[in-house]
Amino acid sequence: MTNIPTELLRTLVAVVDLRSFTKAAQSLGVTQPAVSAQVKRLQGLLGADLLDKSAPGVSLTSSGELVVNYARRLLSINDQILDIAGPRLAAKTIRIGTTGDVTAAGAAFGLKCARADRPDLHFQLYSAKVDHLLRDLREGEADLAIWASTTGPSQDTRHCWAEPLVWVCAPSTAVDAEAPVPLVSYGEECLLGRVAMNTLSQAGRNYEKVFVGTSLIALVGAVAAGFGVMALPRSRAGLPGIAIWENAPLPKLPDIFCGIYVRGGADVEEREQLADAIAAAVSPQAAADGFARSQHTTAA
Repeated sequence: MTNIPTELLRTLVAVVDLRSFTKAAQSLGVTQPAVSAQVKRLQGLLGADLLDKSAPGVSLTSSGELVVNYARRLLSINDQILDIAGPRLAAKTIRIGTTGDVTAAGAAFGLKCARADRPDLHFQLYSAKVDHLLRDLREGEADLAIWASTTGPSQDTRHCWAEPLVWVCAPSTAVDAEAPVPLVSYGEECLLGRVAMNTLSQAGRNYEKVFVGTSLIALVGAVAAGFGVMALPRSRAGLPGIAIWENAPLPKLPDIFCGIYVRGGADVEEREQLADAIAAAVSPQAAADGFARSQHTTAA
């Protein structure tokens, strides 16, 4: 059975009551593209057009009028249930997009510290490519985006820092200089895997993908079991069963860039504080640099 998210109904009612997508976005504290995307999603769930595109302004179809009437009743009951629950803070969900396991793992430490001060906050983490994360930020579908790339940021970030990559292995791992390097990775779709393969290829070293996994836990387990070597950020390499291979007989890995984008709009200060907490957990220097930039902006 299909369930209709109440936020979609609340958005539709706001558009109808205010007779404007722009005013509805302002009242809800999101962007206009986010409002349009939510109305479109609601129409997709219901399989019917709710707004009459042939009429000027905001005009409902016959199906739209029925949906709005029921939506008002449903939202009223929803709000009454919240009132009955007692005088407590309503939980607020923060959606955070990441470019993979490594950035997601780093985010968890900062969020744990942030939630100690804000127990009303709940968090949802998901993974996607950086261009998808930026789209989600524009449309209000994500509040923060934590990314890693071989190049710098494409737009202003709250925090940005360089992260050195290192080879990791099991204590007993040995690599034959004449044989292909046994590589453990996510594969070519993952940044760390691409960097490792490109680095070996540019150095004229052959490699063999002996283990390809879909989670950091599986990959670290494969390295610990002695399958081969893997590229990881130095700050995330202190995991059980593996060790940084200092002075490895392998080409040196380059640095990657990491950063945190923050969605603007209402309550942006709250999201910036979360970004600061994540940066402090992942990269103390990045947090210090970000704080200095914010102080400079305020002074200016």
